[in-house]
Amino acid sequence: MISTMTLPAGPHIRTELPGPNARRVLEGDKTYISPSYTRSYPLVAKRGRGVVVEDVDGNEFLDFSAGIAVTSTGHCHPQVVAAIQKQAAELIHMSGTDFYYENMITFAERLSAVMPMNGPHRFYYGNSGAEAIEAAIKLSRYHTRRQNIIAFYGAFHGRTMGALSLTASKVQQRRRFFPLMPGVTHVPYPNVYRRPRGADPVEYAVDCARFIEQKVLKTTLPPEEVAAIFVEPIQGEGGYVVAPAEFLVELRRICDQYDILLVADEVQSGAGRSGRWWAIQHAGVEPDIVCIAKGIASGMPLGVTVARKNIMNWVPGSHASTFGGNPVCIAAALATMDVLEREAIHNAGAVGSHIMQRISTWPDKHDLVGDVRGRGLMIGVELVTDKQSKAPAGPARDKVVQLAFERGCLFLGAGENSVRICPPLVISKEQADIGLDVLEECIRIVEKSAKADQSANGKHQGT
Repeated sequence: MISTMTLPAGPHIRTELPGPNARRVLEGDKTYISPSYTRSYPLVAKRGRGVVVEDVDGNEFLDFSAGIAVTSTGHCHPQVVAAIQKQAAELIHMSGTDFYYENMITFAERLSAVMPMNGPHRFYYGNSGAEAIEAAIKLSRYHTRRQNIIAFYGAFHGRTMGALSLTASKVQQRRRFFPLMPGVTHVPYPNVYRRPRGADPVEYAVDCARFIEQKVLKTTLPPEEVAAIFVEPIQGEGGYVVAPAEFLVELRRICDQYDILLVADEVQSGAGRSGRWWAIQHAGVEPDIVCIAKGIASGMPLGVTVARKNIMNWVPGSHASTFGGNPVCIAAALATMDVLEREAIHNAGAVGSHIMQRISTWPDKHDLVGDVRGRGLMIGVELVTDKQSKAPAGPARDKVVQLAFERGCLFLGAGENSVRICPPLVISKEQADIGLDVLEECIRIVEKSAKADQSANGKHQGT
């Protein structure tokens, strides 16, 4: 039993949504805030505890988004809050790039003990997942003296220019920002649900990796000019698509054969979310570089790029960040690691298995559900308009997410047509069941509405 979880009470909606205070904030947002942000529904958060988020009107929601897979230990975990308060009273900033912090070493030692590749390791600290990716891009080019990078369709690695050049999940993220960083080639990622009809799933996954070797490296990219392959062990914005172990094993073989670095983007899938420290560990594959952020500090801005020591061999001045390794953020990360190791990683595996068992029948029960997949508490439910064609049901997915919000459960979309289930890792089975009941109810409502529309259209065409 998780000792720090909130009670398994359901959501409490006390006002219309959005409520009066929320509407006031939304008006201010329209006036002052960049319109580039994507908001799925009008939640105006005021406070959070565990898996419960309260808005400015006193409505309480069960959170199955965790701030986009960030609040791994739940909102405002007491141990994390205490660590932040203690550190903030001692030292907030001095810049670890020009001076020294003891807790930068302490945190590195703790992380080194759980990394998915053998050490020794070296650590670079930034402030976000995108910064961790940027550092990995620069490091891979610096170390190998090669310029080209391979990434995957469906990938999301961030929105800064280098990371955006690797990102290939939604065209709007790249529209009107060209030219991007040169030297990036995208290749297919193994989405087993959408493999060619009749294809064996394992052979299909391996073939996706071998496409790099047999086509790309023989026709367009000289292998001796490829610095790295960047891969998400579970694609996030691509739709919570799990890479088969055989695919990752084959990537490792290709990288070894051609002296290419394998970079694991664990920004969303890492820090225990998959039920293990790192999602790539499910495949038994050791990367050369790992990018970490999101859940590692329970909501404080921290990004980490970890490499084998012989790889992170750049000289002073090659790369740095004024705020990277901020002592308050690292204090939060150390407390987060305590909670993850003590209880939350195990709970992610246990509750994740419980959720997968519950939803495993949904593709058979629901016309709208094409596939369910995931590891730990990183689970995707893909919605389709037709089981045979697997046509994406993007608008239906958006309706499901909106209806769940109206019923007090916070879900987010992933990819074109999937719902992501990524709650704090301290969620209980009881809380998970409440959210699944709501999600399934919303799917039924949208299915019923779609059938009614089809029937009405049929009658109209017949007249």
